Amino acid sequence: MPTKSVGPKGQVVIPKRIGDALGLKPSADVTIEIRGEEVVISKPRIEGSYTEYYTSTRSPKLKELVSIKKIITDPFPSFRAPQLD
Repeated sequence: MPTKSVGPKGQVVIPKRIGDALGLKPSADVTIEIRGEEVVISKPRIEGSYTEYYTSTRSPKLKELVSIKKIITDPFPSFRAPQLD
């Protein structure tokens, strides 16, 4: 098992072969938990519907859930165009 150092910001790099084995891509969400003397990093468990999980996305820049289904079924949503100065 590889040993990694904790960086000055508390970050640890997951070795590429481990990330590849878990299917982790850059910016992927992971769950981090403490179990006794261990830190366990895993893929988050999907709660609820797999369909809803995979057809929706959440972004730190967005304030609400974006539904891909809604975008597909309503390609011309009503919105207010930005005002130009």
